[in-house]
Parts: sequence; structure tokens; C-alpha cells
Amino acid sequence: MTAPIWQPGTTLDSCNATSARTMVDGLGIVFTELGPDFIRGTMPVDARSVQPMRILHGGASVAFAETLASVGANCVVDRRTQAVVGQEINANHLRPVPEGGMVEGTARPIHIGSRSQVWGIEIVDAQRRMVCVSRITLAVIARP
Repeated sequence: MTAPIWQPGTTLDSCNATSARTMVDGLGIVFTELGPDFIRGTMPVDARSVQPMRILHGGASVAFAETLASVGANCVVDRRTQAVVGQEINANHLRPVPEGGMVEGTARPIHIGSRSQVWGIEIVDAQRRMVCVSRITLAVIARP
């Protein structure tokens, strides 16, 4: 097994703390696991994340995917001098999730470079069925 990709001091508590009073907090997203090369979280399917047909809104899935990857990407770089920001994201929505459910997402890096990162994100429902698959490209920038 290779060494974890995370910078020293990266914890679930620190990941969750950075999301306080943001859209992440507003959607009810919670980071639940840091593996050696992945970050995982959950998001409820409720009034904050459904569309008028009372199923998970595709935009909420994309926000969830980008949140997982962006937080993970920022935990890989030296946060004193660098930040990572999204450039492009795509998503394939594969199955509906009705209101009252919960989704779980897992983000893993595909490429970690000095100027860019690419992450893949899989979102599943409570029965572990694939709901959405997404990929994001992020830019590594100097921290202002």
C-alpha cells in the first residue's frame, strides 16, 4: 500500500470545519471517511436538494461531486502557498433518488500534477446503486 496522499493535519474534522456556513453546509454534505487515496461523504435528498418531481436534482449531484473533489484536492497541496479551484466538471446522471433518501459520494484523484488535478467521483444510493458518475479538472493556483 502506498502512503496516504493527504497533507499532514488533514482530518475529517478539518474537512467538515472548512465547510461551515457555505453551500456545502446548506446542502447538508458531511465528510465521513478519508482513505489513503479517497475522500467520502454523504448528502441527504431533501427539500434542499430535490427538483420539483421530488427526486435528487442533477445540480445538487454536481455540487456534491465538486465539493468532494475540491476539498480532497485542497488537502493534497500545501495550503499555506497553494489552492485548488475547479475548471471543468461533467456528470452523467444514471438513476433517480427520491426525496427522503441519502446519497454517498467517493472522490479519488486520477491525476495530481503541479498545475492541475483530475478527480473522479462516484455517487451511489442507499442500495449502493450508481446514481451519478462525474469527473472534474481543477487548477492548482498560488494562494493570494
